[in-house]
Amino acid sequence: MAYIVPFRALRYNPERVSLAETVTQPYDKISPAMQQRYYAASPFNLVRIILGKHEPGDGAEENVYTRAATSFRDWRRQGVFRQDSEPSIYVYAQRFVVPATRTEMERRGFIALGRLEDYSAGVVFRHEQTLARPKADRLALLRATRAHFGQIFMLYRDSGEIDRLVAQNTAPLVAITDEYGVLHRLWRVFDAGVLASVCARMRDKQLIIADGHHRYETALNYRDERRAATTPSTGALDAHPREPGVLPPFEGSYPPHDFLMMTFVNMEGRGVVILPTHRVVHGLPSFSAESFGASARAYFNLEEVEPAIDPARAAAILGQAGQVGAAFLAATASRVFLLHTPKAPPDLFPGWSLRQQALDVVQLHQVVLERVLGLSPEAIRNQQNLAYVREAGEALAAVRGGSANVAFLMNPCRMERVRDLALAGEVLPQKSTDFYPKLLSGLTIYALE
Repeated sequence: MAYIVPFRALRYNPERVSLAETVTQPYDKISPAMQQRYYAASPFNLVRIILGKHEPGDGAEENVYTRAATSFRDWRRQGVFRQDSEPSIYVYAQRFVVPATRTEMERRGFIALGRLEDYSAGVVFRHEQTLARPKADRLALLRATRAHFGQIFMLYRDSGEIDRLVAQNTAPLVAITDEYGVLHRLWRVFDAGVLASVCARMRDKQLIIADGHHRYETALNYRDERRAATTPSTGALDAHPREPGVLPPFEGSYPPHDFLMMTFVNMEGRGVVILPTHRVVHGLPSFSAESFGASARAYFNLEEVEPAIDPARAAAILGQAGQVGAAFLAATASRVFLLHTPKAPPDLFPGWSLRQQALDVVQLHQVVLERVLGLSPEAIRNQQNLAYVREAGEALAAVRGGSANVAFLMNPCRMERVRDLALAGEVLPQKSTDFYPKLLSGLTIYALE
């Protein structure tokens, strides 16, 4: 099922640049402040390619995408990037402390190329919905640069044999600590026997996208564009990379655009951590805690908890309530409610399965955001009155400081629920999961030509 192959990655040349000053968080996690900091860190920071600044006067001839392509081309020519000599997979380890705890963990996986598969093939499964605007942006960048600079985070299920095959006890090629205190290490594996064993063992795996839904679907769209440009008279367009050796001979007749760079992580591993993503609602003209509580009682059992609740206490309450079903906290400036034991009628969930309806994020979006607060699905998708935050303290501070009407504190979605929903072909609302930590962009680069 899953067709995995090694490749000759482009990597930052440590003789030219400091890797700690050039790699970044994924593009969709880069705030304006982070973008500015990355720009200042190095003239070769990857942000200039994956999330460049828009300039006055940008148009068809000169824009953020053409500048990205120029930077990528120039940096390759200048030796800022250099290509590994043998087809390889790249063992990737991340050591981190779970936020809001003192628990240290390590997540291990490996970077390789995975063949792009339509969802209908039953090989790759999504678990979240996507939006058109981010995909259009990423497609424009891919068309301009013809390269992938970050990896799709893919989950597979295994007894641990693949991890044992690629286990490393030597000094890593890369060891850097990011702005969140996460230690990232990278090793290169190019032994032909190990590569063949890993690729063979991955063939029967089903893959679930943890992070990177928009980029995966962008790559599918680009693949289809390139296929459409192939005609019997022109032959297999881009059937071989223009720079010999970018791809190993494993692919046979598959062209480079049929593949995408992925990090494969065993979902049974101890280091797979999903954090909650809290919701903050703002800008409602006539919100009151009293009317909210009265309306919510029609759809949930509702209990009031101490208004001065802190994040630790909130997590404890949610953890206990979540053991028996969907539950979340609604915090206003003066009152805090625990909503649990949903009782909304089925007609409020058109198109949602019973399995999806049991999830707290579905109850929150379909019942509370849409019915109780009156937010339209379009407003929710466009985040017109809605913000997503990782830290419960930040969400509480927003309502207590008067910049938001109500904050909804959530439990994390469990890995087994993500797995079961994805494999059943069902999806969650956007921002239902926050796999932590994120995969750095720029550790390896896959150039299509």
